[in-house]
Amino acid sequence: MARAATPAIAALVGAGIDHQVVQYQHDPRNEDFGAEAVAALAADGIVAEQVFKTLVIALPKGLAVAVLPVPTKLSLKAAAAALGVSKAEMADPAAAQRSSGYVVGGISPLGQRKPLPTVIDASALRFDKVLCSAGKRGWDIALAPADLVRATNAVTAEISV
Repeated sequence: MARAATPAIAALVGAGIDHQVVQYQHDPRNEDFGAEAVAALAADGIVAEQVFKTLVIALPKGLAVAVLPVPTKLSLKAAAAALGVSKAEMADPAAAQRSSGYVVGGISPLGQRKPLPTVIDASALRFDKVLCSAGKRGWDIALAPADLVRATNAVTAEISV
């Protein structure tokens, strides 16, 4: 059997979760990774709110992951509450890369080097499928939101504004 292209894909294959890998041309000069994914996937009939970004946040005692639609902003207060802590702030990008094993712009909530507490915006549950990073810039994974929640052992909450 061939080795999966990324740890995120390997995690889904290992768990037997139905998914599709969607690739698009990443422009290395573009640093607005979410907007680039939304624009590229729109041709496939994907709406912007179905494409989710993965943000690593710092909690009082470690890191966590917040997954929310690309066009929205993260409410750090709501994410902290969903994870049962008093506060959260954005993690240092270098710490996010070290912890996840992925580069910024390709951080997936799946197959991270070190599993972290995860919260997924509840809006994901409105869709038959959502897309999130496959662990490489220009690669996304389409899967059922319930499968994303299960695979990441996440809680869902309204974390976006």
